[in-house]
Amino acid sequence: MNTRTASCACGQLRIVCEGDPELVALCHCLDCQRRTGSAFGLSAFFKREAARPEGSEKTTRRLGDSGRGLTFHFCPDCGGTVYWEPELRPDWFAVAVGTFGDPTFPKPEKAVFEQRAHPWAKISF
Repeated sequence: MNTRTASCACGQLRIVCEGDPELVALCHCLDCQRRTGSAFGLSAFFKREAARPEGSEKTTRRLGDSGRGLTFHFCPDCGGTVYWEPELRPDWFAVAVGTFGDPTFPKPEKAVFEQRAHPWAKISF
């Protein structure tokens, strides 16, 4: 079974994930744009039993564009968000794909909030 470890920039906060993600999704919502500082967010969803957080963390909670809550887990030292808990899928952790530092990571299967996409940020699957 494939094991992947995602971490913040300083490496203090990690999440170890077993197997392949259940879903990889690209999100164009404005909140993901603000969270990442990019034109979109890229999330890998793993079942809770397949993911093990390690290290110290802080959390923040907000409502997403869907109206449902999300709890974000970030490093108290470098501030990097590594993973979050989506209220919509309480049995899953969502992990920021970039935190794996793996260019061979599986590509996204779907995109959401495409109406908020920057015109030049069109991704074909």
